Amino acid sequence: MTSDSFYNTIEKPSVAEFKDRGSKFIAYAFPIAEVSEFKEKLAALKKEHPKAVHHCFAYRLGLDGITYRVSDDGEPSGTAGRPILGQIDSKELTHVLIIVVRYFGGTLLGVPGLIHAYKTVAALALQAGSIIQKLVLINYRLQFDYTQMNEVMKVVKLFDCVVLKQETQLFCSLEIGVPKNRLEEVVNKLKDLRGVEVEKS
Repeated sequence: MTSDSFYNTIEKPSVAEFKDRGSKFIAYAFPIAEVSEFKEKLAALKKEHPKAVHHCFAYRLGLDGITYRVSDDGEPSGTAGRPILGQIDSKELTHVLIIVVRYFGGTLLGVPGLIHAYKTVAALALQAGSIIQKLVLINYRLQFDYTQMNEVMKVVKLFDCVVLKQETQLFCSLEIGVPKNRLEEVVNKLKDLRGVEVEKS
């Protein structure tokens, strides 16, 4: 997809619209981190557009290229989900979901017309948003004495690690995402701190 230290995704949700012979296609593009988010977004859009005849979608997650799903939601096979996914892939994006809501306008568009409409509106939705590069993070769990909090946080900040979860009592437990391209340095620095337990989560 991209270099294995970075990946491309979209910064925030965006919307675009495309009309063809009375049919209206509205594409919603979302950055998502996991499948559960996709289910929420789809349920919300079905509620928002109860009169739409189709809610077609495609998403891709992860960096290995194997986590994706497409749905034609009643449109002829291969006319909606695949063209939408094609747009995500042509921009080499991941962690992206596009749902296209279709209102039927009375005229059948035929297979080529449908493919064109879904492909176009998906591309427009991606153009409406901004594409960003994100660091690939590897998750680690740290455990240490409360007195070492400052030293640990210094390393976390220095290497642009992301704090995912934090529990602070007498012993602190911290879950962090470590940028893959700085992994060795970060783990070594943390292991140099006496009494800090570092394990991959």
